[in-house]
Amino acid sequence: MPARGKDAGAGAEAERLKKELNYHIYRYYSLDDPVISDAEYDELYRKLVELEQKHPDLVTPDSPTQRVGPPPAVGFAPVRHRGRMMSLDNAFSIEELRAFADRALRGLGASEGDVDFVCELKMDGIAVALTYEQGILVRGATRGDGEVGEDITPNLRTVPAVPLRLITESPPKVLEAVGEVYMPEASFLKLNKDRLERGEHPFANPRNAAAGSLRQLDPAVTARRNLSIVTFAVGYSSEPTPGNQWDLLSHLQELGFRLGGHTKLVGSIDEAAEFCGEWQAKRKDLDYEIDGVVIKVNSFDQQTALGATSKSPRWAIAFKFPPEEKTTAVVDIQVGVGRTGALTPVAVLQPVFVAGSTVSHATLHNEDEVKRKDVRIGDRVLVHKAGDVIPEVVKVISEERTGREKPFKMPAKCPVCGSRVVREEGEAATRCTNIACPAQTFERILHFASRAAMDIEGMGEVTVNELLSREAIKDVGDIFYIRPPQLFELPGFKDKSVENLMKAIETAQDRSVWRLLFGLGVRHVGSHMARVLAERFPSIGELASATEEELLSVEGVGTRIAESVVYFFNQKENLAVVDKLRRAGVRMSEKKSERKAGPLEGKAFVLTGALPGFTREEASEIIEGLGGRVTGSVSRGTDYVLAGEDPGSKYDRAVSLGVTIMDEEEFRRMTGR
Repeated sequence: MPARGKDAGAGAEAERLKKELNYHIYRYYSLDDPVISDAEYDELYRKLVELEQKHPDLVTPDSPTQRVGPPPAVGFAPVRHRGRMMSLDNAFSIEELRAFADRALRGLGASEGDVDFVCELKMDGIAVALTYEQGILVRGATRGDGEVGEDITPNLRTVPAVPLRLITESPPKVLEAVGEVYMPEASFLKLNKDRLERGEHPFANPRNAAAGSLRQLDPAVTARRNLSIVTFAVGYSSEPTPGNQWDLLSHLQELGFRLGGHTKLVGSIDEAAEFCGEWQAKRKDLDYEIDGVVIKVNSFDQQTALGATSKSPRWAIAFKFPPEEKTTAVVDIQVGVGRTGALTPVAVLQPVFVAGSTVSHATLHNEDEVKRKDVRIGDRVLVHKAGDVIPEVVKVISEERTGREKPFKMPAKCPVCGSRVVREEGEAATRCTNIACPAQTFERILHFASRAAMDIEGMGEVTVNELLSREAIKDVGDIFYIRPPQLFELPGFKDKSVENLMKAIETAQDRSVWRLLFGLGVRHVGSHMARVLAERFPSIGELASATEEELLSVEGVGTRIAESVVYFFNQKENLAVVDKLRRAGVRMSEKKSERKAGPLEGKAFVLTGALPGFTREEASEIIEGLGGRVTGSVSRGTDYVLAGEDPGSKYDRAVSLGVTIMDEEEFRRMTGR
């Protein structure tokens, strides 16, 4: 029965308040043009809250009061997109941009001037799809592999610029809009400041922060991260949409979506190139990060005629800006010592803000690299972040030299223990000859306890340093002889932290042999090779007694690896550590049950790109535990390529050979994880 009296009046008032509040949210977050004060908005919101408290039946999913709802029941369910979300090919120079335009013109049989392009700033964020039914947001999902993503609806509902209801009286029956969620720079800086104050690691950049925020199981955490979104495409619509990208953007804004600013319609690729140059210079004027410009053929008919490759449209390209470079001074060149004894020169820089964080150190890799770039103490240098992550010296500004700069010389003795250093013929690295060097010991223990090796949670840098300084441990074998009283002496260790670390150490005793082998740090034996060797030699004892000839008979093992393994197990210091581990109860051979056939028996996998839900080691362990094997390169004998984000050349090789490519969700379904 229809509502009557007070209930009918309350329902009408609730609808009026929702509509008015959603309109003001649209004005504030999508148009950046509010028409009422914050106090007036708060008063409207308060009225709606009070009304819904009195009449709970009036609460609807599109109500502004419902932006932070209950968390998903279990993790993130897979969602199949109605329209495929493709990735874009990249152009790194104006020449490559013009080559894209030439291909488009040839594909259309058109001449210059017959094709318009739309230029949009490329947000450095996370692509999402928003599905609306009858104008109400019903689902929000990550891009995933472009066809299947993850359902993160509760988290996306917390983003104020995501409309919960479209601003139109006649919405399409179904609409899937595509956009990019990002974190404004001010929010990113505040988040990292808060994390540092809590003793947590800061995010490397706003994109990582946005990605981490969207994958929270508690939407309330996402809501505190102050995310925003720009919308730029329609993946699917049950109703006709405009016939070109430029008009579609206006249509999206009319529906209530927030657009990216500074979009431009141009009549030639030369104009597009000018736009790219303009925003490359002005990118730091924005309060959010962009990493390039997306150039699209404007006409949808022309887009359809051009089509797409297996993963990218032929009608669009991303012009990527070069890494941001800043000038600073080299205050000093210090030398660090790694777990294999390698001496690594590191430039100590006058702190400079580059690509989202302050940089004060940059690796110089080795002596040859220092000489090639001729980096000297006191030099003015250009620095950037390789891959927008790792600080690197690009070049020396030699014209600014004063003559007081000091050339670098690799020390003749280890800067930590004072032992002799050597550089073997054919190697770039200079190494400390003292296997007991404290720096090597520290790094070896960290490596042994790392997630990729024995995965001893809680055995981080501070803990290892404290244990070494108290002589509670001297090598990796001593870890399994640690007792609670020794941990209680460490700063910050209480009952729970001691219990957790002791439990982690106990759990590590039963790790797979390949993890133990990788953790021991044999030179040239990475995690993949450790698996290969453990497959052929299922116990440390068998491997320790293997000859070079026996090792060379294993597929993938070359002379360098074979010599390194034999050398490692011929050193009495290493054998003493292995024996200490054995006596402590650390597993030294594979369990028989692990050798049985599984559903992936005989299947060869290649991993490429970053997997959001697994480390490579975890994915490899799952595959091998089910009978499959992981190889390093794609060939005709490869059964599957498991591709994550930014897969690289292995993906292209798989496409060319017709090898089956799967994403993380397909992998989870196949393996039941």
